[in-house]
Amino acid sequence: MQNEELKQLVRTIPDYPKPGIMFRDVTSLISHGRGFRAVIANMAEPYLEKGIEAVVGIEARGFILGGAIADKLGVGFVPVRKKGKLPHDTISETYVLEYGTDELEIHKDAINHGERVLIIDDLIATGGTAEAAAKLVRALGGHIVGAAFIVDLPALGGCKKIEADNIPCHCLMEFEGD
Repeated sequence: MQNEELKQLVRTIPDYPKPGIMFRDVTSLISHGRGFRAVIANMAEPYLEKGIEAVVGIEARGFILGGAIADKLGVGFVPVRKKGKLPHDTISETYVLEYGTDELEIHKDAINHGERVLIIDDLIATGGTAEAAAKLVRALGGHIVGAAFIVDLPALGGCKKIEADNIPCHCLMEFEGD
């Protein structure tokens, strides 16, 4: 399936989680068998020959995508979770997102120094979540090769923000507005 076909499988929910927001729900896409396989293939393809050594997935939909992409690349998967969800020693990063603030954590031993890392999530809006994940990876000595998302909301500037931090951004589709 081409990315334009995949875009038709993304459900838009108006006024969620607050009035004026057009929420782009990828669960309708990832529940579609052919669509899900195409998303994983299309997200992984640019990184097949990049020497990726670990895939970092951001909670929660980044886990679904990241695990499948890690499998496709033949590497391990590292979860970045909301505060208090990881059982071992962690480091954390607070960030601002389009609806408020939050905090992410990663295990202190999750990334080896110099390891080549790909960051995965379902959507990039303001870039706050991806930026926080990148700070965690770098704090552990990881080298970020790129970040990949199904959806970009270019009006919110997230890809430009992380690209300004020397992280190439790969998105399968864009939606206008918030």
